[in-house]
Amino acid sequence: MRRYDRLKEILSLDPERDWLEIYRLTAYCEFPWDFTRALEFALYRTYAVPSIGRLLAETAELTDRTQKRYDDTSLLLDAVTEHGFENETGLTAIRRINQMHRSYDISNDDMRYVLCTFVVMPERWIKRFGWRALTGHELRASAAYYRTLGRHMGIRDIPETFADFERCLDAYEDAHFDWDEGGRRVSDATIDLVASWYPRPLAPLVRDATVALLDDSLLRAFRYDAPRPAVRSLVRRAVRLRGRAVRLMPPRRKPHYGRQNWEIRSYPGYPDGYHVADLGTFPGASRSEGTSSTARRGGLSACPVPHAAPSEPRAERPERP
Repeated sequence: MRRYDRLKEILSLDPERDWLEIYRLTAYCEFPWDFTRALEFALYRTYAVPSIGRLLAETAELTDRTQKRYDDTSLLLDAVTEHGFENETGLTAIRRINQMHRSYDISNDDMRYVLCTFVVMPERWIKRFGWRALTGHELRASAAYYRTLGRHMGIRDIPETFADFERCLDAYEDAHFDWDEGGRRVSDATIDLVASWYPRPLAPLVRDATVALLDDSLLRAFRYDAPRPAVRSLVRRAVRLRGRAVRLMPPRRKPHYGRQNWEIRSYPGYPDGYHVADLGTFPGASRSEGTSSTARRGGLSACPVPHAAPSEPRAERPERP
């Protein structure tokens, strides 16, 4: 397989019909590292909206249990992408996402904005740092994928095209990005989490590098000091250099799933697996009520798109690369 053979495969597919396959090929084969980083920054951006950052701080999930919240979010979103919208494992992940969100008073506008970040930020990250730019095919498939996810989450007035998603995101950030103490606490905890993945002597450098990747609107919203121009230039140049190096490498023959990422650390039982129905938080319910028994009692009522009720999902058994 040559470097651009996967791209040829993607371009041979129909983004209106084969959007899920295109999105999987792009996220799991062409840009697994870049999609992980881009989606991390997508979720991070949402903290700068005070209504979102404040709520996340009040739940304490991202300040007191940062690694667990990171892991569960990654695994739930990954389960939907890997298994799709008709498979019982993917549907269980959607149900868990909906059950968590519906435990809080979250506006449709905030939910739609978060969805927009998932569509727009990978394109912007890869355009700046990836080994090639995303094609129009891939952007159409991504918009279709997240329109479908948004419908399963009950989000209203979802943008249609990638350009619509981009306009919605930019307008929302212009209107809502602002300082909030809770948002800053969540931001600090997230940066500390990233630093914790590396040897302790490197933690200050990792924090500085992470802040250097933030744009000016985020720096203002969180009231971080602007990084020194030389530091910002060095960090961004290093990430771009990585993309150029990847271009010279042979293409990935097997997909790399998000559940294989080394940053996920809350499940030391690998490769013994986990139940998707057990991931996430269970506000207002005991642990025993909140897992598989809730899934059995609730059926698919937490998903607004009709489906046949699935059987109890099996435990995932992720493989490490």
